[in-house]
Amino acid sequence: MTQMITPVILSGGSGTRLWPLSRTQKPKQFLSLTGDETMLQQTLRRAIGGQSFADPIIVASAAHADEIEAQLAAIGVSGARLVLEPAARNTAAAIALAALAAPADSLLLVMPSDHVITDVPAFHRAVAAAVPFCLDGWLTTFGIAPDGPETGYGYIKRGVEIGLGVQRVDRFVEKPDQQTAAAYLADGGYSWNGGIFLFTSAAFLAALEAHAPAILAAAKASIEQGRQEGGRLYPSRDAFAAAPSEPVDTAVMEKADRIAVVPVDMGWSDVGSWDALHAIAPQDSAGNAHHGEVVAIDTTGCLIRTDGPLVAAVGIKDLIVVATDDAVLILPRGSSQDVKRAIEALKRGGHVSLDRFPTASLIDG
Repeated sequence: MTQMITPVILSGGSGTRLWPLSRTQKPKQFLSLTGDETMLQQTLRRAIGGQSFADPIIVASAAHADEIEAQLAAIGVSGARLVLEPAARNTAAAIALAALAAPADSLLLVMPSDHVITDVPAFHRAVAAAVPFCLDGWLTTFGIAPDGPETGYGYIKRGVEIGLGVQRVDRFVEKPDQQTAAAYLADGGYSWNGGIFLFTSAAFLAALEAHAPAILAAAKASIEQGRQEGGRLYPSRDAFAAAPSEPVDTAVMEKADRIAVVPVDMGWSDVGSWDALHAIAPQDSAGNAHHGEVVAIDTTGCLIRTDGPLVAAVGIKDLIVVATDDAVLILPRGSSQDVKRAIEALKRGGHVSLDRFPTASLIDG
């Protein structure tokens, strides 16, 4: 890759699907869930150093600015720009802010801050394959090789090949039911939509102007009326609030003409649930994944994590058990999406554990 690429890290998620570890004060991208470093730090490491990558742009909530800067400093990343959203307006507006804040006609590699990629060289090869097309005006996404009939992801139907390892997108497909997902897998021409993109800022802004002009207008006004403080850019709250809240997929990618996909098998996971974390975590011979002080006897197929109290499990199977110093979650494996039911109940009661981060931090321990 000879063209310098500006990484754009989207770090605005609240991460409630991984409660009780993930809280609004410290969502999952700021936690060490799959290694010694946090999800944000791991994401940055995929796109720093060498001759290919420019200083990153991180789009996040102003409430997390200090945390982000501390995590950047901990891995020696300097020169990053923080674009601090004054309100949550989904990914199209967030990327618009980054594209407007980047140097003119930058090549932008847009990545969520909380995904796992275990084969980084494969990811870099896919990015390199996409670069010539992006410089020619294409908007490119990366199609994740599916390993099962997953109903929690959107899909990409791949079309004709336009270059070595690069195909035109035939269509984007919303999250399917189980039968449809199985049909996609059997067809072989579908990839998961992982929400990672590569394009020039000029091409993206042109597509936004054509297909979602209200988002572009609000983003422009918010930057024009905003303020810069060191490495932090604070867009105007009032101007940004006018932006429609829409994901980039529906605002731009599903409507623009020249959309390419690079299919890639790179050990990807969005770690979007406790079941997903169990699937990628190291497991013992009984299929258990443990973290913290755990005693497991006659226990199989469980995810048991604790950052404080000892957890003793006897004679259980296929459960998720997550303990912090102020909350414990227990539910059957395969049902981790039901965490939202606990979240809804806690919201109704105004419980502090939704927001307050536990005293014991997984980052420090």
